Amino acid sequence: MNKALRQLFNAVIVLFVILGLSSSIIMVIRAESLNSDPRNLRALYHEYAAPRGAILTSDGAVMAQSDPINDSFQYQRHYHKGPVYSPITGYYSITSPADRGIEASRDRLLSGQSDSLWMDRVKSLFTGTQNKGASIETSINPKMQEAAYAMLGNLSGSVVAIEPSTGRILTMVSTPSYNPEDLTAHDSGDASQAYQKLASRSDNPMLNRATSQLYPPGSTFKVVVAAAALESGQYHPDSQLPAGASYTLPGTNYNLTNTTAAAGGVNGKISLENALAYSSNTAFSQLGVALGGKTLAAQARKFGYGSTITLDGTTSTGRPMKAVASKFPEGQSQDRIALASIGQGDTLSTPLQAAMTVAAVANGGKLMQPTLVDRVRSSDLSVISETTPSVYSQAFSSDTAKALTTMMEAVTTKSYPELEIPGVQVASKSGTAQIGTGNTANDGWMVGFAPADKPKVAVAVVVHGISSYGIDIAGPIMKRIMQEAAK
Repeated sequence: MNKALRQLFNAVIVLFVILGLSSSIIMVIRAESLNSDPRNLRALYHEYAAPRGAILTSDGAVMAQSDPINDSFQYQRHYHKGPVYSPITGYYSITSPADRGIEASRDRLLSGQSDSLWMDRVKSLFTGTQNKGASIETSINPKMQEAAYAMLGNLSGSVVAIEPSTGRILTMVSTPSYNPEDLTAHDSGDASQAYQKLASRSDNPMLNRATSQLYPPGSTFKVVVAAAALESGQYHPDSQLPAGASYTLPGTNYNLTNTTAAAGGVNGKISLENALAYSSNTAFSQLGVALGGKTLAAQARKFGYGSTITLDGTTSTGRPMKAVASKFPEGQSQDRIALASIGQGDTLSTPLQAAMTVAAVANGGKLMQPTLVDRVRSSDLSVISETTPSVYSQAFSSDTAKALTTMMEAVTTKSYPELEIPGVQVASKSGTAQIGTGNTANDGWMVGFAPADKPKVAVAVVVHGISSYGIDIAGPIMKRIMQEAAK
């Protein structure tokens, strides 16, 4: 073999080695990223060729489903009453992977690619039938969900309702909302344009305010402070607290006041029950200082403050749906503790956290892990998995829960009789947190549970940027949800 042929032979060998290495990299190392690349139409056609499973409400109504369509993708994702249910479903688009809601948390089940569906895939292979995704049955009560969405209307806010004994989320509304249907176009240009239009809006309609927005909780946080006081063993509902018409925050010249004369008590004193019933700022700020920041922070943690909370899914089923951590900062000065004790200052809460707090009171001090999915069924309707209620924490004793329930009932009877429902005892607490430069607006809250003696639902409502009080705007919404739950 002459020199030229030898060089040609060596070059061919090198090229084959390079080809083998590049093929291995593409098939093994980069396979997953290439398959998930939205520009890879072959992968998209393959994924869409199998009908994605449905997402259902607790009574079997369809929130999301895939319908046959006469184009290369074969199936189109549709969302029924999309803006109402978008915080639960999320969306599924050819230009963006499922990154929120159940579309993301149960993606592998909905697409039929989960390991738990391997037998279905084998059956499809041997029978020549089409592989189908699993259906997801949620805990969402459609009547409560739609009522909450209608009552929020054009307001910015959220409603969360939980079944106290199980942790099942019955309602999760966020407004302003968006229609996932707008993102399901099979033209990538149209789908991208729709996404950019939503993402660029200043009111952020794609944000799930129930789980991803932190608000100052206002006087609803007094439930946490009251729990800490009762748990300390030093206080009971009849304990007399220092109150008065005003209170100068420690180390400052700032005078904290109340919104009603009754909140100041009699001769500068008020019972713990009446302090909650009349929402006494002067009493609760001094109570918080007396208890101390460490005691309050420890109680807040038992409710879930300081921790992200997983609502659905695992890394094996998709991208878990989580709520951001609510905040009660430790190591604060006494003046900041006083403000934090009335839900102002550095205290921040998600609507989910507020609902969990009153759900723990309703459930005898036992806080249940919040969940969104009841069960998963394969295409033949057999149950693949079913959610079992689990305890998140023992937030406080049953005796404390009983005392808090009586105190929250007093809030309704003494301050807000307009919240009363015939034949149903209502435990409640309002909150109005000042926000904005110069405290020019409010975040209005209402939390509570009903029936107080045998709780079926715990509710948290927040309305952002209002000029009135929480009872005025959030109160009627909470009452309506409780009425729906009682039917």
